[in-house]
Amino acid sequence: MRQGPVLQARSFSLVTPEAPPTPREDDLAVLRLIRSRRVGPATFHRLLAEHGSALAALEALPRIAAEAGIEGYEPCPSGVAHAELAAGRRVGARLIRFDDAAYPPLLATIPDAPPVLWMRGRTEALERPAIAVIGARNASSLGLRMARGLARRLAEAGLAVTAGLARGVDTAAHEASCDAGTIAVMAGGIDIVYPAENRALADRIVENGCLLSEQPPGVEPVARHFPARNRIVSGLSAGVVVIEAAHRSGSLITARCGADQGREIMAVPGHPLDARAAGCNALIRDGATLIRNAEDVIAALEASGAMLRFERQAGADRPTGEAFHSQGEAGGRSSVPRRPAARDMAEGALPGRPAQRTEYTGHADHHRSAGKQAEPGVLHVAPADAGNRDLKVRLLDLLGPSPAEEDSVIRDLGISPACLAPALLDLELEGRVIRLPGGRIALAG
Repeated sequence: MRQGPVLQARSFSLVTPEAPPTPREDDLAVLRLIRSRRVGPATFHRLLAEHGSALAALEALPRIAAEAGIEGYEPCPSGVAHAELAAGRRVGARLIRFDDAAYPPLLATIPDAPPVLWMRGRTEALERPAIAVIGARNASSLGLRMARGLARRLAEAGLAVTAGLARGVDTAAHEASCDAGTIAVMAGGIDIVYPAENRALADRIVENGCLLSEQPPGVEPVARHFPARNRIVSGLSAGVVVIEAAHRSGSLITARCGADQGREIMAVPGHPLDARAAGCNALIRDGATLIRNAEDVIAALEASGAMLRFERQAGADRPTGEAFHSQGEAGGRSSVPRRPAARDMAEGALPGRPAQRTEYTGHADHHRSAGKQAEPGVLHVAPADAGNRDLKVRLLDLLGPSPAEEDSVIRDLGISPACLAPALLDLELEGRVIRLPGGRIALAG
């Protein structure tokens, strides 16, 4: 599909243009500006361009708000920003601003790049080129297997696997690339792990990779945070790989964000009768690159020019200030038209709300409570009646029309073969599941 910034093949680093240094502003002023009412990322950058500094923009905000018809407007109080900085320190997080050398270079090229990011973990993970590996929360056994294998091989090739720490494909991708250093973008605050069962995984991620969030510490994720999170996942990445996605799903929002940002969009095809493959098949129909393995991903990045080369020079300057928010693809001027910040405020810009984004309709591939995944390697014995019904629902969630290996299904369910046997037999007798040669099972046609 669309291609990202001009890249050089056979390497994994971003080439960013040199920009003149600008004075570093006080963290407090920057935080106050982005946390002010009706100021989102795009408005923040316009304000900075119009007024030259966050402090000057803060002083101008009441006048701008009055021009937009908002009376009695007051910027975010200093005490609120102080409290956020203190909360970040308490949870061991680091504030990365748009003018920091550690700010992810590809993310800096999108028009609604987060002015601030809270980070826990290792900044080295942000220096590597990233690839997003995302997909359904109620992923099939084959989808989880694909996610693990793909993420592992991409990490071994030197790419940082990026995802949203969600259930299903995201979790499998993070787990498989954890040792190499994966990047998890969170919808809520940096200290609020969602879903809660991924807390242990989040702790593992910070050892070699990092957690990122644009929300203040302590913020619980709500529906509008997820599409905003998705545009960061794609913005960090040279390309987006989708593994299983329903026709209307959060994964497709990420893919659309990536296409808008000029990223390479890739998808793993699935069985036409499997609803979880509908989104991926539609992406391929519309021009996304068909992916079978990690080699296909790397080849697609090379062919599109998305294989990044950037050898960091000691003391090299990073884009800051005006250079940051005016930078477009390949370091050129942004094609996004500027408009007065007063218009943004009049239209109700919200912190973290992506500009020109498709309306968020919720996660169509939401995780069913009955299909909740068990931790890998932990065996659970299901009660005879209710537990067996629950297991049958989980089993049906994992299976699709394409055959899956029974051993893989057992591992994904986190149960013993003895626990699976009665549920599998019931589903066979009901005509909902079929056994195939070679120890494989699939949904009945």
